[in-house]
Amino acid sequence: MMWWAIAAVVIIAGFADLARGGETIAPILLAVGYCILVPVAILK
Repeated sequence: MMWWAIAAVVIIAGFADLARGGETIAPILLAVGYCILVPVAILK
C-alpha cells in the first residue's frame, strides 16, 4: 500500500509540474513513477 501511495504522489507531482510548464523535472518524475514505482508496487 505504501508503494502505491509513493507512486501516486510522484506521478501527481510530475503532472502538476508539467501543467506549470516544467520541461526537466516533470518527465523525470513521470518516468520514475510509471517505469519504476508502479512495477515495484505491483510486485510487492
